[in-house]
Amino acid sequence: MKKVTIVLILFLASFTTNAQEELTWHTDLNKAIEISNQESKPLFLFFTGSDWCGWCIRLQKEVFKTPEFIAWAKDKVVLVELDYPRNKQLPQEIKDQNLKLQQTFAVRGYPTVWFAKPTLLDNKIGFEQLGSTGYLAGGPTVWLKTANDIITKFVPNPKPTKKQIKTSKKKVAKKKA
Repeated sequence: MKKVTIVLILFLASFTTNAQEELTWHTDLNKAIEISNQESKPLFLFFTGSDWCGWCIRLQKEVFKTPEFIAWAKDKVVLVELDYPRNKQLPQEIKDQNLKLQQTFAVRGYPTVWFAKPTLLDNKIGFEQLGSTGYLAGGPTVWLKTANDIITKFVPNPKPTKKQIKTSKKKVAKKKA
């Protein structure tokens, strides 16, 4: 009987591991913005202290690692992890990017999740802030209801027409010449 229980536990653990591997958490904001624009999805900016923040760890365990959240995230948002660890080293460009975003979104505590639409104005990246949340008791159902209420504010940019793309390419060619 013990062998069957152990095999069953290992089998179920493999499903949990596989489910978490299905999500892609970006750390490079520029890449995430590119994907956000291509897929017409808002950015999901997760400000976390991954190796020291108890509420961040709890949010991940109770919500982000659940099948409900995984299915929702794949369909609705582009995930970006903005980490502020104490014991783990990050590349300097990631540290700089994360600090700038922390200031841009006025993040004062962790965990904080901002939903935003990236904008480009005069070749500068900006953000339309849709709303934010943090840890909410009640598991994925409560958390996802709040997230869905926030992302209803997201209005995707219209897809450019073939004529607009052609005109844009001509402008770029003229600038290079």
